[in-house]
Order: sequence, then C-alpha cells, then structure tokens
Amino acid sequence: MNDTSDHLTDEQLDKIARCEKSLGYKFQDKQLLFEAITHASSSNTRLLSYERLEFLGDSILGFIVCEHLFERFTDWLEGDLTKVKSVVVSRFTCGIIGHQLQLADFLIVGKGLGSSGDVPNSLLANAFESIVGAMYLDGGMDRTKEFVLKVIAEHIEATVTGDASTNYKSELQQYAQKRFGLPPNYQLLGNKGPDHDKSFMISAQVGKRQFQPAWGKNKKEAEQKAAANALAEIDGAETPFPIPDENVE
Repeated sequence: MNDTSDHLTDEQLDKIARCEKSLGYKFQDKQLLFEAITHASSSNTRLLSYERLEFLGDSILGFIVCEHLFERFTDWLEGDLTKVKSVVVSRFTCGIIGHQLQLADFLIVGKGLGSSGDVPNSLLANAFESIVGAMYLDGGMDRTKEFVLKVIAEHIEATVTGDASTNYKSELQQYAQKRFGLPPNYQLLGNKGPDHDKSFMISAQVGKRQFQPAWGKNKKEAEQKAAANALAEIDGAETPFPIPDENVE
C-alpha cells in the first residue's frame, strides 16, 4: 500500500511516529494511522475520522479473539466461549488496553474534548478498535493477529482464570484522587462457602456513589473485580464481573 502522508504536517507525522513506537508497528500508509487516531470533533468530515475504521476494527478484533478461544479451548461449549469473548472484547477492556497503549497521548480531538487531560475510556476503546482496523488494511490479518493477541493476552488470562491481574484498583485510585481528592473505599457485603474455601463479595465506593459489587476467591481478588466494575460503570459500560442472582450467606 502506498504512503499518502505528503499532506500531513510535521507535527502530525511526529505524533504518528510516537504512536507507532507505542504500538510496536510501523505503518506503510501513515494516512491510515492518522485517520485511526483522529476524532470526528477535529475532522472536516466524519469520513476522515476513525469511525469507519472503528467499525471494521470491531469485527476484526472479535474474529481474532473468537478464533483464538475456539482453537485453544477445544473442549469448551459455545456458552463458555461466548462469556470469555464478551468480556475480552468489551468496551471496558478495549478502553483499558487503549490506556495501556497510551493512546490518549496521540489522539487528535477537537477543542474542549479531552482538553483537561482526562480522556474517557470509551474514546480510548474506539481508538484501539480503529487502530486494529487500520493495521488490518495496512499489514494484513497475520500481522494484526500478532498485535491483538499480544496486547490482549493478559485480559484473556484474567477472564479465563477469574484472576483480575490488571491493577484496576490503581486505575480507580487515580480516578478518585483526580475527581474527588480522596481514595475509594471497599465494603465487604457478604461471603459464602466453608472456612477453607470462602468467597467474598465486595463493592467499591467513590464519594457517596457505591458501585456494583463483585465476588472473589479472596478479599484482594474481590476488591480488584469491584474496582473493575466501578470503572466500567463510570464509563457507562457493561460491568465485566457481574454477580450471579443468588443469596448471600
């Protein structure tokens, strides 16, 4: 694919180069990456923003994850595969990956949007999906699959094992300190099971707002999952660790 970057400014090319370094991938067509990190609020036309690439990237991402899970867990039924896939490709998880890739540093947005430095997770999720779409067009499926599985591996493992290894508590701490100047609290709402195999249900609270609780095999895990639920609720996304409809002992 030919590089159509002649019309891009030095500042835009510098941002693209820094983004490529963060992604670990160098685009042949710089225009594709430029569109992938451009929000409609800063584009002359929505056709030159990331919206079309996001549409494509969402499908490519879903396919890569589905194929990976299908080939890896050969004895799993469709329902189990679907549960893992829905968490791994959720807007919440994509937003976390966008944060890990530092996409907020490269996004091109209109005045007022993200001007405070607080870029919404939903916008980071959109950008991540659009980059997946752009990478597919630029380098093909094999290269895109390599990138996606690398950045999403820890989230697959965390979902499969039930171990919230991503430090959601740290993410929530930063949010709470920035918005309210105080740390979040974690409340133990219940437990179940025998003493040697007890599970705990914990909810995160920021200020006066209490978020959906989560179960964990120990208090540390429950707090991590509760923080993940809180971050998802804050962003208006589906909670990644919903509690089952059952009574607490």
